[in-house]
Amino acid sequence: MCGIAGIIRFDENSPKEVSLRTMMQQMKHRGPDDEGLFIENATGLGFVRLSIIDLSPDGHQPMLSADDRYALVFNGEIFNYVELREELQEQGIVFKTKTDTEVLLQAYINWGEECMHRFNGMWAFAVYDRKEKTLFACRDRFGIKPFYYIQNQDFFAFCSEIPPLLSLLDSKPTPNYQSIFDYLAFNRTDQTQETFFEEVKKLQHGMKLMVNAGSITINKWYDLRDSVAKAKAFRDPEEYRDLLTSSIGLRLRSDVPVGVCLSGGLDSSSIVATLLKEFNKTDLNTFSAVYQNGQVGDEKEFIHEFKPYLQNMHYTHPDAETLGADLIQFVKAHAEPIPSTSPYAQYKVMELAKDKVVVTLDGQGADEELAGYHYFFGFFFKDLLRTARIGRLGGEMYQYLNNHRSLYGIKSFVYFLLPENIKTSVRVGEKGYLKGDFIERYSTSNSIAGSLYGSNTLKDSLLDHFENKLEHLLKWEDMNSMHFSLEARVPFLDYRLVERTLASSETWAIRNGITKYILREAMKGILPDKIRMRMDKIGFGTPQDEWFREPKWQATVKDILKSESFKNRNLIDPEVALQKYEEHLSGEANIAKEIWKWVHLELWFRTFID
Repeated sequence: MCGIAGIIRFDENSPKEVSLRTMMQQMKHRGPDDEGLFIENATGLGFVRLSIIDLSPDGHQPMLSADDRYALVFNGEIFNYVELREELQEQGIVFKTKTDTEVLLQAYINWGEECMHRFNGMWAFAVYDRKEKTLFACRDRFGIKPFYYIQNQDFFAFCSEIPPLLSLLDSKPTPNYQSIFDYLAFNRTDQTQETFFEEVKKLQHGMKLMVNAGSITINKWYDLRDSVAKAKAFRDPEEYRDLLTSSIGLRLRSDVPVGVCLSGGLDSSSIVATLLKEFNKTDLNTFSAVYQNGQVGDEKEFIHEFKPYLQNMHYTHPDAETLGADLIQFVKAHAEPIPSTSPYAQYKVMELAKDKVVVTLDGQGADEELAGYHYFFGFFFKDLLRTARIGRLGGEMYQYLNNHRSLYGIKSFVYFLLPENIKTSVRVGEKGYLKGDFIERYSTSNSIAGSLYGSNTLKDSLLDHFENKLEHLLKWEDMNSMHFSLEARVPFLDYRLVERTLASSETWAIRNGITKYILREAMKGILPDKIRMRMDKIGFGTPQDEWFREPKWQATVKDILKSESFKNRNLIDPEVALQKYEEHLSGEANIAKEIWKWVHLELWFRTFID
């Protein structure tokens, strides 16, 4: 919805207006419709607005409470604001606007910090108490909306994006080499509070923060495991479908046009099918990335299943040339390296959507809820072995091989049985290009092999993915959408749906060698079977292996690998990298993901560090 920023000085000087306005200007794409500023004593708040609900000036922020005690900046949406407003009105509270922002502020005043447990939505907000001179900030349950901050002896500052915070530093930012190691070795980011910059941290999902008299305390307000333990399991697919429909309906609340990012996969297609059947949205706009027939990532045959029902289907065609043209802008838009080009496909989809809608829906989160990634079979098989369900293990392995014609799930199973230190060694060894000193310094301090790949049960693995993996996908979606002044909404991450799904039996996630079993059953008669029963997993995949063999990309990659700056990082052996790239060019190997990581990391260094 917006971009928020703030500075609290610890020396009692007022934050400089120019500092806040510089931060606001650097993220103006997040809020082209309005902006506001609040500075008082040692505290300053800044805001840029993307108008979604109540487009009138009533939605201006920072918003002050009726008694002028509290000042609020808020990014996101509280989808159940209508019901909460009615509840507050019954208690005698009078509302001046029709905004969800005022509902959030009144809820905080009325219920205190407990208000977050009543919210169904996505948010990062900060409330300044002018009487107590304290700042309370909070982030939503799963990390849909971002909240970055810097803390030093002079000030605390927060923002919706990283680059505006860098403008407050007195010197160049410092690279976080642990984050870089995890990125290169495991293809993972955002699993902790760390970012790629030593100076910048992020408030993690489900966390709250208080700034009081120069001290900062951070605590968890939402515990997924506790909530799942108390949740009611689904009895049947009909219950699941009803709650998914309710979630989608809530996320249609908007005073601007809503569309869907349609990949052709099960998740986004289920949203489109539900909008057609339950909400009669035949005028729906959909946005898809497509490629040439037969290329990796091309999903036209599945997307076109909706052609008889939809009038407004739109397509973008990312390719090697567009990626080259967009490369620097894409690096700047994300401010941190990304381990594949899939988010670039989403970036182009958002670019396509920006002139037609202001809000998009998509299927993010369903894979983590319902074991959608094929390596979840590895956790499932490990769980069956650990609990001595050998007959079931044999049957599920047979069904997996029969359905998928792949050994990936079996290889994952073997990998997950390895001790934690061996898991890291295997990943590092697979790469072959990391420098020895770099490996020695950072391989033992990563949290991924244990936290993400150490789960003993399928349910634990799903919970661990919500805690340690999902957030980077949500970050990329937020940065892609907000770069084009769009708000992305994710119906599968309605907390009611998440908690009940994760509380349900493992057989609703994986059964007979099939993932997302309950969703597939729930979509019977609603979603075309060609999509409902497809077994492959692509998402916004790209034919990146072909892209990096094209002449222009060969020049780009080789220039980077042969550059002095790349060599002097002492992270990657350029000779090994060049050799591996030659193997890719000859077709002996497909290391497109590694090539992209080298390119993006080096360009990130040049853009933000050098």
